[in-house]
Amino acid sequence: MSDGPSDETSSEQPRIRRQSDGPTTSAPQPAQSEPQTSIIRRHPTGELSVAEPQTSYIPRPTPVAVGPSRPKPANPRAAIATAVVSIVAGWATAVIATDLITGWWKSDPLFCVAIGFLAAVSAAASIGGLIALLLRRRMARLLIVVGAIVALLIFAGLFVAGAKLSPVVYAIPVLPVLSILLALLPATGRWARRE
Repeated sequence: MSDGPSDETSSEQPRIRRQSDGPTTSAPQPAQSEPQTSIIRRHPTGELSVAEPQTSYIPRPTPVAVGPSRPKPANPRAAIATAVVSIVAGWATAVIATDLITGWWKSDPLFCVAIGFLAAVSAAASIGGLIALLLRRRMARLLIVVGAIVALLIFAGLFVAGAKLSPVVYAIPVLPVLSILLALLPATGRWARRE
């Protein structure tokens, strides 16, 4: 066989040379402990960078207020006082109306029908107003005021008729007046406005 140059190149493996990123220098390179080969290493020779382990906890983002600031929540004390006084005033009005109707039915039935009608209107307005106040509806204050005014009409009917009653009954009209004043308070209005 021939000793030509083609035999020498066929037995030799081609060498892969790496091109350096920096400027080419002709300075001598230091001797390495391992011989240079054309094999690319599969494992790194330096320190490995260790990634942080993932966690399953993702922090909740902090809320950001958008738009105008919300007013402070309304204090329910005025609404509670309005509801309590309206309930007591409605109960007192019903007791007085019932007493009037039973006592005057034989002598004046038309007057008793009028008092019964006013008592029904007052009860419907007061109960509707109390429920609306608990549900924080705007109409609540108006209904409570209407129920209290109709209750005052019933007490006015007492005085017009000239009924002789115990002195405590003459103080009962204070309750509807007080429920009107409490219903018209600005704090009750703030409570009745749904936020």
